[in-house]
Amino acid sequence: MKFIFITLFPEQIEAAGRYSMIKRGLDAGLLELECVNPRDFSRDKHRSVDDTPFGGGVGMVLKPEPVVEAIRLARQKLPGAPVLAMSPGGVTFSQPLAEQWARCEGGLIFVCGHYEGFDERVYHYVDAKVSVGDYVLTGGELPALLIMDAVSRFVPGVLGKLASAEEDSFSSGLLEYPQYTRPVDFEGLVVPEVLRNGNHQLIAQWRRKESLRATLRRRPDLLPAQLSKADAKLLAEIRSEEKGTEAPVLPGEAGGMEGAPGNLPGTWGRK
Repeated sequence: MKFIFITLFPEQIEAAGRYSMIKRGLDAGLLELECVNPRDFSRDKHRSVDDTPFGGGVGMVLKPEPVVEAIRLARQKLPGAPVLAMSPGGVTFSQPLAEQWARCEGGLIFVCGHYEGFDERVYHYVDAKVSVGDYVLTGGELPALLIMDAVSRFVPGVLGKLASAEEDSFSSGLLEYPQYTRPVDFEGLVVPEVLRNGNHQLIAQWRRKESLRATLRRRPDLLPAQLSKADAKLLAEIRSEEKGTEAPVLPGEAGGMEGAPGNLPGTWGRK
């Protein structure tokens, strides 16, 4: 699968290809990265790509000519690939979108902005605006790399086992169950017995229950409106077990871990 980044900072993209699973995918020929720099299409001797905004205001706006020419070249290189502009005002990126875009034949084209953003007319030449969350970054490269990383996990061979992606948080619509490894006992914190008894049916049931528990505690909005009978039974057991008790303090919550930031949302430090 090929990813083309339209970016003023190709070095930032190239650096991401030197590590971890992305490097593995590149080395194996499963992934391919290419950058197109809008500066190469600038029409003045200074190779400028931005200008002051009409109507006044702070900052600079990326001009349409060089960005659109870069998009046209990228489309020639990857005909039919979706062109995604990184924008805080776009559709919010999600796991289902990662799975959907992983099925795109050929790859994806990312348009990465900077400064005060794109001239609005640039958006007439893209297929979608995409946001990675309700916050603003200094450029579109990090969001684009985040999307590439999430999509690449579904490319066969990149992770070694596709099940690694299929069993993650959000892939089933729920948060992931807790994971453990050796040692069995770490400073008095013990791996649950059910994970050590070799009964795969009980393990699967425990994992499903703990996935439901994690979702109920941290992201109840993700729970489906209609539950299967098995899930409804597990959820009833969870509510009964936790009725009248306080949820344990977890890392990132006030008092949860020595040295951890206090008063942060409970998702800090979790999958």
